[in-house]
Order: sequence, then C-alpha cells, then structure tokens
Amino acid sequence: MELAAREFQLTCSEKRPHKHTGEMDILKSLGHPEEIINLFKYKIGGCRSVMPKLDYDSMSETLRTCYAYLNQTSRSFAAVIQALDGELRHAVCIFYLVLRALDTVEDDMSIPLEKKVPLLQDFHMFLYQPEWSFSESREKDRQVLEDFPTISVEFRNLGQEYRDVISDICHRMGVGMAEFLEKKVSSMKEWDKYCHYVAGLVGIGLSRLFSASQLEDAEVGRDTELANSMGLFLQKTNIIRDYLEDQQEGRAFWPQEAWSQFASRLEDFASPQHLSSALSCLNLLVTDALHHVPDVIAYLSRLRNQSVFNFCAIPQVMAIATLSACYNNPEVFQGVVKIRKGQAVTLMMQATNMGAVQSIIAQYSQEILQKVSAADPSREKTLRILSLIHEKSLSPAALSSRAHHISPVYVSAAMLLAALSWQYMNAAAGQPPGGADMQGH
Repeated sequence: MELAAREFQLTCSEKRPHKHTGEMDILKSLGHPEEIINLFKYKIGGCRSVMPKLDYDSMSETLRTCYAYLNQTSRSFAAVIQALDGELRHAVCIFYLVLRALDTVEDDMSIPLEKKVPLLQDFHMFLYQPEWSFSESREKDRQVLEDFPTISVEFRNLGQEYRDVISDICHRMGVGMAEFLEKKVSSMKEWDKYCHYVAGLVGIGLSRLFSASQLEDAEVGRDTELANSMGLFLQKTNIIRDYLEDQQEGRAFWPQEAWSQFASRLEDFASPQHLSSALSCLNLLVTDALHHVPDVIAYLSRLRNQSVFNFCAIPQVMAIATLSACYNNPEVFQGVVKIRKGQAVTLMMQATNMGAVQSIIAQYSQEILQKVSAADPSREKTLRILSLIHEKSLSPAALSSRAHHISPVYVSAAMLLAALSWQYMNAAAGQPPGGADMQGH
C-alpha cells in the first residue's frame, strides 16, 4: 500500500503543462469560478507561497539525490515535505524514503515470503549498514532499494533525536507489515490495526519529529492517539476510494466484517446487479472513517508552526473532499473517483489556518449529509458522527472567514478573464516557463 496517502499529491514543477491539460482543468471547474481563479493564480506561481522552491545547490550530492527520489516516488507529500522549515525538512524527507523502501519490499509480490518476512522485520537494522542494498525487486520504486546506501548515509547524517524516531517507526512498521502478509483484514478492529501499521505509525513518527525539531510542543509528539487518527483517516480514505484498482490487482483491504454483511464475495460489488449492496458497504466504511475527523481537528488545532500546519492540513482536507466525492457514489465500483484539480488547488491555497480548515471540513460534511439516504443501513451512525463533526468544526469566526457573496456579473467576468489568460499563457510559449504547475497522480 502507498504510505499514508496514495493520491493527495501536490507538486510544483518548472515544466509548462500541455495546453489541452490546462483547458481540461478549466472545463472541469466551469461551475466553480473560485477554482478557475485559483488555478490561474497557481499557474503563475501561487504554489510558491505555500511550497517555496528549495536551494539544491547548497546540498550534498547524496542529499540532492534523496530529494530527486522523493519527487520520483512520492504520491502524496513530496511538495509539502519540501516546504517544511529548517532541519525538519531533511528529517522528514529521509523518513519518507526509508518507509518508501520498506513499503516497496512489502508490495513486491515477486519476493518469496520466506525472504520477505525477515527483510521487513530487520529492515531498521539496514539503516546502520552503509553498504546494504537490495537489487531483487521488480517494483517501480525499486531505485530506493537499489541505491539504499545513498538514503542510509543521509539518515546517519541526521541528529540522534531524528534517527531514533525513524529507526523505531521503521522497526514497528516492518513487524506489522510482516504480520499482515499472511492474513486478510477480517474484522473492523483488524482494519484499524492494519491502517495503524501502514499509516498511523507514520503519523506518530511525524509528530515525534515535529516535537524533536522544537517547531512544535512536546505534547504533539506524546499524544499518539491523535497522531494515529491522522494517519488512519488518510489511509481509510485511500482504501475506500481504491476498491476497484485493488480488486484488479488482486488486493483486498476492505474488512470482511463490513462487506460480508452485504455480499458473499468482495468482488461482487463490481457487478452492476450488486450496486445497492455495494453502496451500503461503501457508506458504512465512509462513516467509519469519519469517526477520525474530530481527532484530526483536535490535532491540527495544537500546531503552531505554519509549515508544519500546511504539511498536516492539506492532505486532511483533500481526504474529506475525497470521502465526500466517494459517499454513495457508484463510480467507486466502476472507475477512479478523483477531486478536480481546481478543487485541489483551492483547498491547498485555503487550508493555511485553523478557521479555514474547520470551515472546509464543515462544508464537505454538509455535502455528505445531503447525500444520506433514508434507506441506508448506516444512516443513524452517519448522522451521529456528522453531527459531532458539525459541532467540532463550526464556529462563527470560521464561517465568516469563508462566507461571501459573488455576484453573477463578477462570476462571469472572472471566468472569462481566467480562461482567456490561461489560453494566452499557454499560447505564448517561446521562452522557457518560470511558472508553476500542479501534477496530480
């Protein structure tokens, strides 16, 4: 499984996007003028206000290589990692790459179990073995294993306070991954346990790194329950959304305790005749994931450093937007549900303070509420958790910060201006671009 979140990727690039890509992005956001405006702002460099460009020239060759691997392999946090302050940035980069290497071993179905289990369980020890590498993987991210000495040398260059956290989380995650290699996710309790191993531990490790850097209070690193929920919310969202992809690749992460209430086989949900049952199971799992949102709000409210807040908040608002898109949506069983690029850019640019995040959460919770069917088996549980989220996320200050009226005339003018400007910028292509683009995986 992709670490923590497989799809919440926001990356700034010096490449100019294909003209038709930009036009398609605008078309998808035509009913959302704010998104078009934000896409335009983002294109001309707005991402740098949240995700500034790194000074690669001042880095060692091995550290530059690590950041190159980060950008090549990350499906989630590449850009926001690079926007973190000070030495925390390098610690989180190496943390990600170490866990990416571990995850690559877990995902590689060509490695026999008798070899894979000890590899996972002992992986943390390879951090202190300068020459260790692994060249037998067939996975697409295998370069992080083949060139592991480059990553491990930068690990050993970190301060002891960071090395201790990374090594400990790597050890615990490897043991957990090995445990689930030979068993399926059966109960809801086991679903929580699996998600803890592959994502909750990431949240715990990151929180300890935040505190070790002294950019955040020690309590952020000590409260493992809230940190675990941060990871579980992202991971459950990914698992829910990726039903069809996982089925097609022979993986199953929806817990049997949930799907067996509605079908005899998990793969039945992909058949149109089982759509009603499939939606009932989908809504049950979305409801379960929503139970982590109050913890997400509590966790984010403790953060004080702006770069850490952006790093943590952006994936969380992407996740609740994705859950809202998935809830009661037949497309989950027919393709891939994705939020619009304009929607993603807008969320990224807005989710920079607690009031805005609370309001975003309230907005998407309300969207889910409007889709709850009177006949849905999980209706009462869904309404209860949405009521609690409503209580935690709504405040007069948060609402007033985002509540504004846009006149129809202004909307039309803004849409026309953004569309024409986008077309002009894509057409005026004689020189190398200096703008920024967002590439969504």
